[in-house]
Amino acid sequence: MLSAVAAATCLHVPSIAFAVEVKARSFIQDLADTAMNTVAVKDLSDAERALRFRNLFVNTFDLPEISKLVLGRYWRPPTTAEQRGEFQKLFEDIQVYTWTRRFKEYSGETLDIFGVEPDASGDSLVVSQIRRHNLAPINVSWRVRKDGETFRVVDIIVEGASMIVTYRSDYSGVLSSQGGKLDSLLAVMRQKADQLKAGS
Repeated sequence: MLSAVAAATCLHVPSIAFAVEVKARSFIQDLADTAMNTVAVKDLSDAERALRFRNLFVNTFDLPEISKLVLGRYWRPPTTAEQRGEFQKLFEDIQVYTWTRRFKEYSGETLDIFGVEPDASGDSLVVSQIRRHNLAPINVSWRVRKDGETFRVVDIIVEGASMIVTYRSDYSGVLSSQGGKLDSLLAVMRQKADQLKAGS
């Protein structure tokens, strides 16, 4: 009896893992297709392109978790809930205006997904490449986390460089130079968001 249960369990676990792999792969492919079909289209106003990307970004990325990981130890008290909220909103704005500009310059790039690798943390890593005309492809891995019946992106690794680690390093440098004052970082982020918005 016990051996039968054990055998059934061994068969069930790989099937679950395979189902997660298929869904994670489909999630990233759908995200890329949606971006190409709604954000990268020509003849959009900057405001409309930014709005479309913001909707996609908020609905597919785990912004609260990303903000927490980027800010690291500065996420904890004495940082207030208001400061954390403003940080998250400014981080969102910076991503929206940065990516809006990139999608405006879209010239036929495509995303090829090679596979999905399980992560020790329980996340899945969707391994892909962005194919570009007459240029070397860009290696991009998407760390995704199960969220109910769907997934959310918690990090993007471009050519080995993690988005979270990169921003954490940049922001930690600002905080260190300002005596750890989060308000100083928020002021820098406000200025950056305004610059990106004006140039998008």
